[in-house]
Amino acid sequence: MPINLLGRSLLTLKDFTPREIEYLLDLSLSLKHKKLQGVKGDLLLGKTIVLIFEKASTRTRCAFEVAAFDEGANVTFLSESHIGKKESIEDTAKVLGRYYDGIEFRGFKQETVELFAKHAGVPVWNGLTDSYHPTQILADLLTIKEHVAKPLHHVKMVYVGDARNNMGRSLMIGSAKMGLHFVALAPKELHPDKEFIADALAIAKETGCKIELHEKAEQALPQADVVYTDVWVSMGEESEFERRIQLLKPYQVTLEMLRMSRNPDLLFLHCLPSFHDTQTVVGKDVFDKFGLKEMEVTDQVFRSRHSKVFDQAENRMHTIKAVMVATIGRI
Repeated sequence: MPINLLGRSLLTLKDFTPREIEYLLDLSLSLKHKKLQGVKGDLLLGKTIVLIFEKASTRTRCAFEVAAFDEGANVTFLSESHIGKKESIEDTAKVLGRYYDGIEFRGFKQETVELFAKHAGVPVWNGLTDSYHPTQILADLLTIKEHVAKPLHHVKMVYVGDARNNMGRSLMIGSAKMGLHFVALAPKELHPDKEFIADALAIAKETGCKIELHEKAEQALPQADVVYTDVWVSMGEESEFERRIQLLKPYQVTLEMLRMSRNPDLLFLHCLPSFHDTQTVVGKDVFDKFGLKEMEVTDQVFRSRHSKVFDQAENRMHTIKAVMVATIGRI
């Protein structure tokens, strides 16, 4: 049967079948080729979307806006509102659902984006919460498909760092759905909770995915196709810097770590932003306080031939476009 996602929200990839995810990836690639050929789109012509951000953003906001404009949609960036202050999320969702064809939310609680989806009456897209980052995972999977010469279900991905954060959790779910061999390399206290792992393993059982959790790089890296990392401290957790540095400094992604894979074609991915130098306010502050010039990844790795982080960032736009076209567009 053909895939039909019209009217669907994207809150987490847990809600989508492997076939539906593959459809979104294929659609992303088709729309990417269309853009690269300079073909003006109209699949979202006459549609209006609203972008709601509790957390700061570069890629998510720009990707949604450009993707919408490419296919003819209009966009409202809602920077100031009464949401949660003078008006409940339920009431706001019901109002915005009368105005817009789709709603993007990027913020803290997963519960918030779920409330929007429950009451808006139009598709709601999760641009990031503390629990999940599904649009990022679609971009990651597309990047892997483009740069790793084997099917997704033969790919081994090693995620290095805080495996409990939204990226660690989302990559585990995305891998489980698509049958990747997923390895979390992290100190034990930064492994996901048992209930979440059980959920991921239940999905993996259906797709043939293998999930492993390791504390030692030499156990995790051999035969890896992809090494992925993220910042050590997420937005809203800045008070945790000293403790996370102590925990995660041994897990910094270095060329020595990549060599443990024994794979000359290894791919390095990062969802960005990255603290690979001191050219940011945060990077300078960490260097002044803790003497670290690089955090989760060395500058050498970040700029190496293994790194496809900017291809990955571009793919945010193409996969987000596919999600909007599939759920509110004309296809």
